Amino acid sequence: MSNPIVVGRLGAVYGIKGWLKVNSFTDNAESIFEYAPWLLQQGGQWREVRLAGWKRHNNGLLCKLDGIDLREEAQALVGADIGVSPEQLPSLPEGEYYWRDLIGCRVVTTKGYELGEVSELMETGSNDVLVVQAKANDAFGMKERLIPFLEEQVIKQIDLAGHTIEVDWDPGF
Repeated sequence: MSNPIVVGRLGAVYGIKGWLKVNSFTDNAESIFEYAPWLLQQGGQWREVRLAGWKRHNNGLLCKLDGIDLREEAQALVGADIGVSPEQLPSLPEGEYYWRDLIGCRVVTTKGYELGEVSELMETGSNDVLVVQAKANDAFGMKERLIPFLEEQVIKQIDLAGHTIEVDWDPGF
């Protein structure tokens, strides 16, 4: 099995019949229930589980897993990551990318200066931001750069096959 993609986390127990709150990381929170089976991670191990049902409750989401019928059984799952296999994710249109595909890409300026490698992405509200870890011997003394993910303006080209992102960015910033 390829490494699962984390799409959510199980929250607190709800009631006495094994229901759990769900913290969804998907764009549309309810989309998490479109994936089956789920993979739960506990203690570094992934195991497959089936969803018996789900419902909206107030401003949140609840789920019931097959075979989990008691509050105590559900309590043991609180905090478990919910994953899906990468093959379950939909294909994206040309020019759209999953964040996981950008992590680890080399970031190079349009003038050929290597800025480092994408370590993570952040959502700021106005636009996403690439967090780029610089090489240890960065000529500008930079350890990390935050580069706005503004296509055409800053992000000039993304080459997933070559694992490279070309940016129009001042290396000293």
